[in-house]
Amino acid sequence: MSATQIKTQQILSLNAFDGTAPADLDDDIDALVTRRQNSFGAASVLFYQRPLHIVGARGAYIHTADGKRYLDLYNNVPSVGHCHPKVIEAVSRQLARFNTHTRYLYENVHDYAERLLATFPAPLSNLALTCTGTESNDLALRLVSTFTGGRGFIVTETAYHGNTAAVTEVSPSSYRKGRPPAHVRTVPAPDPRAYPGDLGEGFAAAVKAAIAALEADGIRFAGLLVDTIFSSDGVFADPPGFLKPAVDAVHAAGGLFIADEVQPGFARTGDAMWGFLRHGVTPDVVTMGKPMGNGFPMGGVVTRPELLAAFCAEFGYFNTFGGNPVAAAAGLAVLDAIAEDGLMENARVVGGHMKRALEELATRRPAIGPVRGTGLYLGVEIVDEAGPDPAGATALINALRDRQILIGAAGPFGNVLKVRPPLCLTIEDADRFVDAVDGILATPT
Repeated sequence: MSATQIKTQQILSLNAFDGTAPADLDDDIDALVTRRQNSFGAASVLFYQRPLHIVGARGAYIHTADGKRYLDLYNNVPSVGHCHPKVIEAVSRQLARFNTHTRYLYENVHDYAERLLATFPAPLSNLALTCTGTESNDLALRLVSTFTGGRGFIVTETAYHGNTAAVTEVSPSSYRKGRPPAHVRTVPAPDPRAYPGDLGEGFAAAVKAAIAALEADGIRFAGLLVDTIFSSDGVFADPPGFLKPAVDAVHAAGGLFIADEVQPGFARTGDAMWGFLRHGVTPDVVTMGKPMGNGFPMGGVVTRPELLAAFCAEFGYFNTFGGNPVAAAAGLAVLDAIAEDGLMENARVVGGHMKRALEELATRRPAIGPVRGTGLYLGVEIVDEAGPDPAGATALINALRDRQILIGAAGPFGNVLKVRPPLCLTIEDADRFVDAVDGILATPT
């Protein structure tokens, strides 16, 4: 089957539990699945055909009710490590003092804002705090539309940016039926196979064409929104700088650039705090979410003062819990952990080691295609002689689960292993993963 014949997959369908398929579940798991389905109905989403019953976690490991310990290569939410002691202590201490909404003065939120903003280029000097990455992207869309007067946005074909009504419209991978509305245009992800030759210029040309198409339909262009490591598209990080021509084209057309840093931000790439810095660009708006509080609900938007002022002149904005004292404590502890535990350097060293090991493995295992990414965010294509092999990727993911290693999938066909562990991953953990993949692929099916 050729790549063009393989069905694209909706993001929540990747490696999801299928309640209609037979599964040999232990009694406790079966009972919890039944309770889950009864309570949450069609909105229930679980990983694996044999879901995990979690009872604890620490560092890069998750513990289940049956006494097993799983290496977690999937969860970027606990970015500095599950149950990091700095975060636990900071959140517990603040909860014991007070927690309230955000219309009072309290010092730690100002400490946090100043510490966070110091990691950004100078023009980006204002922060709005939210509770989730979805809220952040929703606010970013509103900021950009208000400032430009436009409503046309460009995203990549398999993008995912969140789940409000507005953000779902710019998240093509969320659609099971239909497609994004007319004011949202898609371009292929920055895959060298889609843009032979100069990748940056090719991607920029696609963005320019999408801008022209919007204008031709009478839709004023507002901006380009991308996750700067293109995670749901299959992970594309190289060559460094390839985003700059597209960002330049956006600005030349009067639009703005939103960098979604929920996935690559907070030192994950190993060479910078933010993914956009890999490309030598300064966004107009930056959005953050999940890893910001290491599991405590926290998100944020960083932008230039004039954009925020223009928006606030038109609309009031208030977020009851965005930047509450406990969230600020969690955020500060995450920044402390990144600095004091050397997690950016760890991401560079361990991620580089893992990538080289996977590239070497690809020379011996034909099922492994291109290995992409940087730091501790890698994408590993699983292929067969005809191209993308989503069935092979699913089989490998579940075989890794049986070896107590957790990993996810990405890409339009779901054939890319998405490697995004907590940043405390060790060389030994990385080797365990690579050896497990080698062993599974060496075993005849």
